[in-house]
Amino acid sequence: GDIYEHCARAIDASLEFGAHGLPLMGGVGGDWNDGMDTIGRGGGESIWLAWFLIEVLRRFIPVCRIRGDEARAQQYEAQAETLFNKAEEHGWDGAWYRRAYFADGYPLGSAQNEECMIDCVSQAWAAIVGAQRAREAMDALETMLLSEQDGILRLLTPPFDKMERRVGYIQGYVPGIRENGGQYTHGAIWAIIAFAVLGEKDRALKLFQLMNPIHHTQSRMQVSRYMGEPYVIAADVYGAGHRTGRAGWTWYTGSASWMYRAGVEWLLGIRRRGNKLEFEPCVPWNEFEAEYKFGKTIYRLKFVRGSQQLKELQLIDDGKTHDVTVVF
Repeated sequence: GDIYEHCARAIDASLEFGAHGLPLMGGVGGDWNDGMDTIGRGGGESIWLAWFLIEVLRRFIPVCRIRGDEARAQQYEAQAETLFNKAEEHGWDGAWYRRAYFADGYPLGSAQNEECMIDCVSQAWAAIVGAQRAREAMDALETMLLSEQDGILRLLTPPFDKMERRVGYIQGYVPGIRENGGQYTHGAIWAIIAFAVLGEKDRALKLFQLMNPIHHTQSRMQVSRYMGEPYVIAADVYGAGHRTGRAGWTWYTGSASWMYRAGVEWLLGIRRRGNKLEFEPCVPWNEFEAEYKFGKTIYRLKFVRGSQQLKELQLIDDGKTHDVTVVF
């Protein structure tokens, strides 16, 4: 089959749902967090995967129509709407969105949990897809998961330690290490994008700077604590005990690529779409400059805050240098 068929089959394989009408978490991968694999093997449901699948469906529907596959487009539209309603109905915990359900219906990422009471990625992706209570959820994320003193955004809190229910191999990590209550940077970066989606310029930039490794290495004391390079992204930063603030393994391309996208596409708001640049900055500054290379052509972009906004620019590779003022 062609790429379109492979994509459609991958989506269709994900359209399996549990008792709450939410996607099954899956056994091997455990949705994004493969450390939660036991929930998936047992038939649990993932609220994060519901948000993510909604976004995948929404993005793929126009592709279906380009291919003339109207029946699939309508199927996916109906599925995305149903899934959104199910996630709102069964995902909300009262002040934030839950993370998952075990097969017997017991929640994870809930106020009734003593461990993993709140999870970062459920809140971030709720905001990314436009959930009804996204702002309240992101307020909870900032209050409960962000530690400016330690310079980290934790993936979840409190970490797993003595919980009898088996979530997965995540419980084999020391509390505060890696996914188990540390900053797992790949997932934490989605919170930057979530604040940008909500138009929260200051909060988005604050989080970006918090995760920038150069801000962890500005003094001898910081260097001795962080113990990672200041010029590459760390996969994780420890979040408990005397290891708090220490970099895990560095040169992690998954986090680096998302950090790049968060900075360029969501903060600076420069997004390539075919042969066009689209502009939607989300920064607290009144002006900034960027240089974009398109083939052998240089576009020198000067961004200035104003009323007559320029939303997109047609790119032409003529080998010249073009000066463009972007009003945002």
